Amino acid sequence: MSFEEDGSGMSTNRYYRDQRAWQDLQLFLPERLRLLSAEQFPAEDFWEWEGHRVHLDRYRNTSASARVVLHHGVGTNGRLLTLILGAPLAQAGFDVVAIDNLGYGLTDVAPGFNAGYRDWVRLVLAFLAAEAKHDPRPTFLYGLSAGGMLTYHVAAAAPRGTLRGIVGMTFLDQRVQKVVDDTSHDQLTARVGVPFMRVAARTPLRRLRYPMTLASKMSALANSPGAMKVLLRDRTSAASWVSVKFLAEYGSYAPLVEPADFDACPVLLTQPAADRWTPYELSLPVLDKITKVPVERVMLENAGHYPLEEPGLTQMRDAIIDFIRAAR
Repeated sequence: MSFEEDGSGMSTNRYYRDQRAWQDLQLFLPERLRLLSAEQFPAEDFWEWEGHRVHLDRYRNTSASARVVLHHGVGTNGRLLTLILGAPLAQAGFDVVAIDNLGYGLTDVAPGFNAGYRDWVRLVLAFLAAEAKHDPRPTFLYGLSAGGMLTYHVAAAAPRGTLRGIVGMTFLDQRVQKVVDDTSHDQLTARVGVPFMRVAARTPLRRLRYPMTLASKMSALANSPGAMKVLLRDRTSAASWVSVKFLAEYGSYAPLVEPADFDACPVLLTQPAADRWTPYELSLPVLDKITKVPVERVMLENAGHYPLEEPGLTQMRDAIIDFIRAAR
């Protein structure tokens, strides 16, 4: 097993304009999504929360009818969501913000702080509350990969009316053994490593950091070999290391409201049809139990887990726009 001591959490680059990874990744996107003009870049903003400096990609639109908050998974970051979804939604007229959560992207974690998955949920809840104080417009939350289930965990914990709808690329309940088996790096990790992390998290070992490339099936993040080379070199996304505490909490988190009782807001699944990491059936243990609110399911043709391909990218954009317009 590969571990490293918990670092300071400080980002090497302060702004994405100084980072190469996302710029290199653009070359694997359809031409319409290559943000080659500086006029198309989002504003880079920071939000101070509990000693952390949280990086935000923003497309502000004071006349927009709705706000969309984007959240990455365990192999991406906010800028990678801006590329495939943030910019298209902004062009469609929405106010859009993509968050870098603790340990990912260009967010600076407070010195000495050991971030867990529960902190991810707390951060998003706090951000939504902070935004609503000065801007009460209808808000929708989108999550890619592990971010999909995070949208559910946030919606289940948020005060009623906080979110008008949630969208997930997948909804993975890591308490389900098949989900763990199919999304972990290998069976040994799923059956031995995951239980070990839960035990270790109750000891001083909780601060040790572990590469997500060994914890998960990160090799299936993108279907393009060239894109994978870029992603696996990027410590702010696919090459990230997380704490034992994070992995333990991620694998055991229980929502405040279970799916059978969830009635907070409508749900949309945008499932890549060519996903080699988290296929459609892994979301069914969550979605099939949600019956008190509408649940829509859209398959994205030809798209991989981190979708780079058409027509899936266009289908994702259109499905989310239709969902927002119907629910706002």
